Amino acid sequence: MSTLLVTHPAGLNHATPPGHPERADRLRVLDRIFEQEKFSHLVRDLAPLGEREDIIRVHPADFVDAMGEATPKEGLVRIDSDTLLSPGSWDAVLRAVGGACFAVDEVMDGKVHNAFVAMRPPGHHCETRKPMGFCLLNQVAIAARHAQAKYGLGRVAIMDFDVHHGNGTQEIFWADDSVMYCSTHEMPLYPGTGAVGETGEANTIVNAPLRSGDDGAIFKEAMETCILPRISAFSPDLILISAGFDAHVRDPLASLRLVDTDFAWVTRELMAIADKTCKGRVVSVLEGGYDLEGLASSAAAHVSALMHG
Repeated sequence: MSTLLVTHPAGLNHATPPGHPERADRLRVLDRIFEQEKFSHLVRDLAPLGEREDIIRVHPADFVDAMGEATPKEGLVRIDSDTLLSPGSWDAVLRAVGGACFAVDEVMDGKVHNAFVAMRPPGHHCETRKPMGFCLLNQVAIAARHAQAKYGLGRVAIMDFDVHHGNGTQEIFWADDSVMYCSTHEMPLYPGTGAVGETGEANTIVNAPLRSGDDGAIFKEAMETCILPRISAFSPDLILISAGFDAHVRDPLASLRLVDTDFAWVTRELMAIADKTCKGRVVSVLEGGYDLEGLASSAAAHVSALMHG
């Protein structure tokens, strides 16, 4: 089973202020982890720049142009209290988008079985016209639309296990019966969305909120009762993962109690559905995860599962 790892050093150049949790060290620690011998069989490639035509399937052209123009030549520009643009930010997010679409291409063309895109900034909070929550563009949504446009896929499923609800991805696909968005997340917590009753106009939004202190057993129960059967019944042509590792017990921004083996388990469960419905096609995109040790060990468990099932 071949697994693609997509990275690019441009991801390090999205600068945030000292003390900001979404920092370049997140990618540096992943780079070190994936240098280990057990990851020597990963197929590795650099993320290309995202194509404008892919981005504007999700985000309007005027919004995209305004974001590019707002990127400073020096210093930092605040979009909101948590979300910033630095001189290297626009290139970083274009590489993140390009990496996600490239990973879709490699998987859809059968060159690899599955892929993990280790780029930043994250994307799942970015709505159609609103960057927020550290997120500048919504790369998993762009990847879904790219897969549909280029390969004619009828159904794409997105599983988001970041501890924060992916309000942006939900908003983008709220009225779309061709994309199923599923999320486990802590509630109440930023951004305040993700209640069970938020099901979308086509009943293709599936939220399974968890409570502060919930552990892997409760996470597994939510997945097995609420989400995995829905994804399986949807019979997707491709499964995308918003892989946030901030539900880890060590993470400072939330208080779920997942451990590395929980991320490996959910990865294998999603792969099993993909094996049945879409020739094993899975593309995973990094979202959150802000304790460096927890991020590294969780991502290692996730990618090991992608490599070995």
